[in-house]
Amino acid sequence: MTFFETDQNLQELGDRLISQTTQKFNLLPTQLAFTLLVYNQTIINSATDPISFWSRKISGYSHRGTELIYPASVVKLFYMVALQEWVHKGMLALTPEIARAQRDMIVDSSNDATGLIVDVLTGTTSGSELADAPFQTWKYQRQYVNRYFHSLEIPDYKYLNTCQKTWCDGPYGRERAFYGTDMSNRNLLTTNATAHLLHSIMSGIAVDSDRCLKMQELLKRSLKPEDLAADPENQVTGFLGGGLPQTAKLWSKAGLMSKVRHDAAYVETPDQSPFTLVVFTEGDAQNEEILPFITSELIKAIAIN
Repeated sequence: MTFFETDQNLQELGDRLISQTTQKFNLLPTQLAFTLLVYNQTIINSATDPISFWSRKISGYSHRGTELIYPASVVKLFYMVALQEWVHKGMLALTPEIARAQRDMIVDSSNDATGLIVDVLTGTTSGSELADAPFQTWKYQRQYVNRYFHSLEIPDYKYLNTCQKTWCDGPYGRERAFYGTDMSNRNLLTTNATAHLLHSIMSGIAVDSDRCLKMQELLKRSLKPEDLAADPENQVTGFLGGGLPQTAKLWSKAGLMSKVRHDAAYVETPDQSPFTLVVFTEGDAQNEEILPFITSELIKAIAIN
């Protein structure tokens, strides 16, 4: 059971977007996972209390929204929320260095910064291989973030795996051993779980409203051409933000590696319905046209509807 409801119009819109995208880019339907939430008005900091908030009807659509997929840097959304939860509960102090790493993890998608955040969240460090007993302890500690999200008893979080650092060249030593010989312990997320988390952040219900404001500030993206040109590795060009008009407002976190290109975005455009959109693509990661095409077609569809 999902946390959103689909009506006939939204079902037809979503199915049409999937069909258009797969046909235009010669993709199999199994190379896309897609979750869309559409709102009547802004959701930014709209939450008052969890019970009344989650009792509201949410209109949504998904295609393969429950499929577990390697998330690349989209997992950093979950590490950011966990960090804010740890600070909120007094489990760690947000020192200037940790704050700098959090900022670089989200704004610049730094893998080095993410490594520090995973270390401070779990009390683990990378290094050479460990003997069995200390390695069992290390592995238990590295699962702290997973245990937190699983403890929330949110159905969409039940099977997620958020216990690995993100890499440029790949893991070594105890980190490589932790993946397993078949790499079966890699990070895994669904687009439904990611949409749920981003929806919670933007609504002000994840952790608390003040911490959601801080997270929203980190996720805010500029669509100005001069800003994008000044940052060739921005998380807009080639991602969902690349298909938006400059009048739009965008909060997002992208993920990219050799085999996947993903993005999770909350979007507001003048005189149109705000939406949360999470798209995971597999197998054509170098194609920078797919994700912008989806948002540009969605903007047209929402305008028509």
